Amino acid sequence: MTSTHAYTALSPDYADLAQPTRDSIAIQDVEIPIKGPAFLSAEKWAKVRKVAEVTRDAYRRNAGLLLVVGSQMFLSLMNVAVKKLNSIDPPVSALELIVVRMAITWICSVTYMLSTGVPDPFRGPEGVRLLLVFRGVSGFFGLIGIYFSLQYLSLSDATVLTFLAPLCTAASGALFLGEKFSRREAFAGLLSLVGVVLIARPPFIFGGGEDEPQFLPEEVTEVATRAVTPEQRLLAVGVALVGVLGSTGAYTSLRAIGKRAHPLHSLVMFSFYSVIVASIGMIVTKTPFIVPARLEWLGMLVMIGIFGFFAQILLTMGLARETASRGSMAIYTQIVFATILERIFFDTIPSVLSVIGTLMIISCALYVALTKESTPQSTKGRKNAVTLRDTDADSLERGLLERNDDDSEYQKDLEENPVVDASPKVKDLDSPRSL
Repeated sequence: MTSTHAYTALSPDYADLAQPTRDSIAIQDVEIPIKGPAFLSAEKWAKVRKVAEVTRDAYRRNAGLLLVVGSQMFLSLMNVAVKKLNSIDPPVSALELIVVRMAITWICSVTYMLSTGVPDPFRGPEGVRLLLVFRGVSGFFGLIGIYFSLQYLSLSDATVLTFLAPLCTAASGALFLGEKFSRREAFAGLLSLVGVVLIARPPFIFGGGEDEPQFLPEEVTEVATRAVTPEQRLLAVGVALVGVLGSTGAYTSLRAIGKRAHPLHSLVMFSFYSVIVASIGMIVTKTPFIVPARLEWLGMLVMIGIFGFFAQILLTMGLARETASRGSMAIYTQIVFATILERIFFDTIPSVLSVIGTLMIISCALYVALTKESTPQSTKGRKNAVTLRDTDADSLERGLLERNDDDSEYQKDLEENPVVDASPKVKDLDSPRSL
């Protein structure tokens, strides 16, 4: 029996969120008729049916991966709209963009939670409210990092810098949550920093950058970032790295929260505190709020909010079906979309050093994701408990949503230690939470 009363999360165990156990976004099986149309022979229809079955099975196996890839496409489109707004007179500040986008996200998220009966939609469970506040504030700095850096960096450079967050999260988890941090992860982190230096190209190392090599002739170089001084570029990279630290804080707090809160609790707090902190920032810095004066300006502002919300929805749906490593690989496809879109909309050609730095960061991130060791399953006294290490959040969208699926290691643990108690809470533990 479900209810919508308030609840308190006092332990790392799974909280009863009073939600139905069915998968609200379950993939519906499409029945393929055994008998085909009259104009096809039985032999030809058998071949068509076989191809359809293979396609259906492949889609079912990779549905989560496709959803995550779709979310990265929407994120890239959102970043394009952000960068386009910077070229419209008067330009829109990063703080105002955060206020508009996250206000739309908050309204959509709260509306969904109220309509589906998720308890405590505004504050979350009592046991994790401080963690949710920290998640919201740190997530704001993750947003300001990417939005500010897009003013001076190309779309691909600004995007690839956000891929440092999973590596920093591994170190943060080892420091604050007692998680394992291997030497190969430390080596990958150091190598990624070299990639950051190649993208930032600080003047005290590379000089003024006047003779920077390009892939194509000079007339088609990085026009989207023209008139950007080396100092401005270095500042943008510095703010982007602050954003990485913000995303790291968001990731780490989500690990600590575990499955004690609904994924949308995290999103509501993230959007709410982003609006609050960004509004305070606009007041303190006396940043004017630009009112839309052109239809193009208003359209891009709305697109930022819509693209951002759909990206979060698809990411949540996809990560509910995927393992951490496959989810991470799908998230890194954002750099592909970013490179294609910046060529289409900004006629941007990356420099040789930027490409080398990008490849180094992506290679290190993929290496860590694909060589991640399985969580030990010999924890004493924990047959049905959910510990902090069971909550895997490496595949998160730069600090937006918690991954809430039961990965392969946990499924194996359930097979070796079958659950005898059939109480509703145990049933909920074995079912992924999704939108």
